[in-house]
Amino acid sequence: MDLSNATWRKSSYTGSNGGNCVEVAEFTGVTDGPGDTELIAVRDSKNPDGPKLFFTPAEWDAFVNGVKANEFDRS
Repeated sequence: MDLSNATWRKSSYTGSNGGNCVEVAEFTGVTDGPGDTELIAVRDSKNPDGPKLFFTPAEWDAFVNGVKANEFDRS
């Protein structure tokens, strides 16, 4: 998937030194089916040319809502 024109952004909680962060980009990707689809891409800021994860907006919203609801609390 071509992400050369994607605008990546980091969390507002990221420190000035970059740190261990993930970056997120919203873009329209070409799929195997008819038409294009909106996707959310996620990558490691320390390895921007490395692997990326892709989510539909509904999947991303479910994840973000789960984080906000503390569904992933490890304790």
